[in-house]
Amino acid sequence: MEIFESIILGAVQGLTEFLPVSSSGHLQLAKALLGVELEENLTFDIVLHAATVLSTVVVLWSEVWWLIKGIFSRGMNEEKSYFLKLVISMIPIGVVGFCLKDYIDALLSSEYVMLVVGGMLLFTAALLSFAYYARPRVKETISYRDAFIIGVGQGIAAMPGLSRSGTTIATGILLGNKKSAVATFSFLMVLAPIMGQALLDIVDGGFAIAGVDTASLVAGFLSAFVVGCLACKYMINIVKRGKLIWFALYCAVVGVVAIITYF
Repeated sequence: MEIFESIILGAVQGLTEFLPVSSSGHLQLAKALLGVELEENLTFDIVLHAATVLSTVVVLWSEVWWLIKGIFSRGMNEEKSYFLKLVISMIPIGVVGFCLKDYIDALLSSEYVMLVVGGMLLFTAALLSFAYYARPRVKETISYRDAFIIGVGQGIAAMPGLSRSGTTIATGILLGNKKSAVATFSFLMVLAPIMGQALLDIVDGGFAIAGVDTASLVAGFLSAFVVGCLACKYMINIVKRGKLIWFALYCAVVGVVAIITYF
């Protein structure tokens, strides 16, 4: 992989991570358009995800600091309760990562990955449409039960092309939670799983990824981080205030394009 290709892929990740349109799906589309083939697609994608997670920490630092201060204070409080909900929501993706990592990596490297991405993008479009037209009774706070169910949605969204933020936000809305609350929860709940997996990959193999030299990997990471920082602040507000139906239409169009690309 050339450095400029890594930078482009990092920029794609940074732009799409904060929208319910599947950053993983767009990464696979970008790789196909650039003609990039990697033996360890999932590891490379995790590195780029880690960069955008770091940008999330930077942009949402006030929320992160609010949690940190609350966690280390005495007695049970709102911050600790919120933190526990985040921990509960991370359990399903932890199970998926432990049990299905090799399967997902093989899927990303398969010749029919574009067909999978296209199908999952269409599923994302359907899910966002359903959430847009649903009118459940709105709750004031996300419950522990809802946190786990939203986490299950995040685990299922490990499939390439199925938007993680789109799935978690739509699931939260269908459960009756406010879109603004679910959007923030969705971006915070991915911090630990992605950073944890990235650290494990570094411990296991350092920065050596088949087909990617260190310079290209660092360039991709920095590109995703910088673009992520620039995009995060504005994209989160767009997700909170925007109509999900527009994201659904976009996913449907890109999904069709991905399927056509496969054939």
